[in-house]
Amino acid sequence: MTTYDDRASLTDLTAVVERVRSSVEGVIEGKPEVVQLSLTVLLAEGHLLIEDVPGVGKTMLAKALARSIDCSVRRIQFTPDLLPSDITGVSIWDQQRRDFEFKPGAIFAQIVIGDEINRASPKTQSALLESMEERQVTIDGQTYELPSPFMVVATQNPVEMEGTYPLPEAQRDRFMARVSIGYPSADAELQMLDVHGGVNPLDDLQPVAHAHEILKLIDAVRGVHVAETVRRYAVDLVAATRTHPDLRLGASPRATLHLLRAAKASAALSGREFALPDDVQALAVAVLAHRLLPTAQAQLNRRTAEQVVQEILQRIPVPANPQPQQGGFGGLGRGATAYGQQPPRRL
Repeated sequence: MTTYDDRASLTDLTAVVERVRSSVEGVIEGKPEVVQLSLTVLLAEGHLLIEDVPGVGKTMLAKALARSIDCSVRRIQFTPDLLPSDITGVSIWDQQRRDFEFKPGAIFAQIVIGDEINRASPKTQSALLESMEERQVTIDGQTYELPSPFMVVATQNPVEMEGTYPLPEAQRDRFMARVSIGYPSADAELQMLDVHGGVNPLDDLQPVAHAHEILKLIDAVRGVHVAETVRRYAVDLVAATRTHPDLRLGASPRATLHLLRAAKASAALSGREFALPDDVQALAVAVLAHRLLPTAQAQLNRRTAEQVVQEILQRIPVPANPQPQQGGFGGLGRGATAYGQQPPRRL
C-alpha cells in the first residue's frame, strides 16, 4: 500500500508533467491543448480516443506520449482480419508439459496504442472491454491482471471513411475523453517541415519519466479535493444529457465518474489542490460528447453532440466557489490554499 511518504507532492507533479509535456510538444507542433488533455487522461487513470482524418498526427501523438514514459509499450494495428485472441492472448498446448500455456497478447503492456481501432470488426473491438474497465483479461476461465499504470490510446478515422466500423456504445463509454487534433496553423505546419522534413522526431525521443513516477502522480491526483457543490454540478450536467430532446442516448454514470476524475487531474496540472467548476466545464465536451447519440431529427438538423453539450453548459447554473477543506495535496497534510482570484465562468 502506498504511504504518505511515497506520494508525490505538488512540486513533484509539476516537474514530471512539464518534462513529459515538453517531450510530446517537441513532436506535436502547435497543439498544446491536445497534449494537455492527453496528460489529464493519463493522470486520471483513463483511456484516450483520438479521432480525426488521416495524416494529422494521431499515431504520432500516441507514440510520443508512450515513448516519453519509461514503461512497456505495445502497438496494435487494427485491421478487418484482426482476431480477439491477437489482442488478449491465447492458450496453446505445450507438448512437453502436457498442459496449456498462456501466451499474452498485445494488451499486456502499460501503454497500448490501438491504431485505427474502428477498422476492426465489432467482435474484435469488444476484446478491449474487460481490459479497459477492469484492467484484467479472462482467458479460458483464468484471470490475468494487467500492469499498472495501464492506458489505451486509440486512434480512429471518422466513420464516414472507407472501410471503417462505428465503435459500439459500450466501447466508446470506456474512453474517458475524445480529442480531435485538427489541422495545424500555417506557422506550425511550416515549422513541422523544418523539423520533420529530414528526420523522424520519434527516433530521438527519450523517456523523461518512469512508470513508478506516474503511479505516484496518479495517487496524488486522487487526493485532490472536490467540494460537494462541484460534484453536484458534474451530476447535473450528466443528468441533463439523459433528458435532452435532441439525444436518444445520454451519458452513463461512468461518464460522471470520468468527468470528476478528469477534473481532479486538471486541477492538479493547474497547480491546485482542489477542483473548480471551471475544470468540469473545460472538460465536459471532451468527456461527454463521444458517448451521446443524437436523435434522427437532430442529425437531419445537423445538430452535433458537441453542440448539445455546449448548450447544456450554458443552461445549467454554475455553483459558487465553496471553501476547500483542510488537507494537503496527495494526502501530505499541507493546508489547502484559498481558491484563485478568477471566478468560474460560463462557456
